[in-house]
Amino acid sequence: MKMIEIENLTSAYGKKKVLQGISLNAERGECIGIVGPNGCGKSTLLSVMAGVLKPLSGRLYYSGKNALENRVVFQKMTGYVPQENPLMPELSVYDNLRLWYPDKAELAKELEEGFLQILGIPSFLKVPVSKLSGGMKKRVSIGIALSGMPPVLILDEPSAALDLVCKEDIRRYLQIYLERKGTVVITTHEESELSLCGSLYVMKDGKLAEVDRTLRGKELTERF
Repeated sequence: MKMIEIENLTSAYGKKKVLQGISLNAERGECIGIVGPNGCGKSTLLSVMAGVLKPLSGRLYYSGKNALENRVVFQKMTGYVPQENPLMPELSVYDNLRLWYPDKAELAKELEEGFLQILGIPSFLKVPVSKLSGGMKKRVSIGIALSGMPPVLILDEPSAALDLVCKEDIRRYLQIYLERKGTVVITTHEESELSLCGSLYVMKDGKLAEVDRTLRGKELTERF
C-alpha cells in the first residue's frame, strides 16, 4: 500500500483552473521533489495535500485512507511547512510549541531526544519569535509540523532566502526523517534537497510530469 495516492486532482480560483488532473504516488520513506516556475500551481498542490484547500475533484489517499472524505486523515497523516512561517511573533518559541504540543510530557520528550532536539530548538526556547533569524523560524516551523510525528511531511520551498548553513541543516534534518521512514513532498530548486528525492516532477501551467531525477540546471529548467 502506497503512503500517498493522488489521482486526477483539480483545483481552481474562481474560473481559473490552477491544478489540472494532477496524479502522483509515493512510497513510505520516499522523497518527492516538485519544481516549476512561480505561479505554476506548486503551492496550491501542497495546500490541497495538507488539507488547507479543498479541490474541485479527484482522489487523495494517505496509507489507503480517503483524506477528502475524512479530514481527520489530514490531521493524523500530514505535517505542513508553508512558505510563510505559521508562528506568533509576540510569543516565545516554547509558547508557540505549546500551541501544537498540548501534552507537556510529549513536548519535553521531543525537546530532550526527539526531532525538536535534532533541530536544535532547545537552545533558543525562551527567545521571542520576533527576535529569531529566518533559519531559526524555519526550524521551529518544521518542529511544529512534526507535532504528533505525522508520517508525511509537506514542505513548500523550506530553504528559500536562508544562508548556506541553514540550508544544509534543513537537508540533514530531512535526511534523518527519511531514514526513519517518513515520506517527504517538497517544492524546491536547491541542489542539496533535490539530491534527497527518489522521484522528481516538473509542474507547468497546473500540470505535473515526472522527469529524470538526475536532471539539474539548464536541463531541468528547460522542462518548464
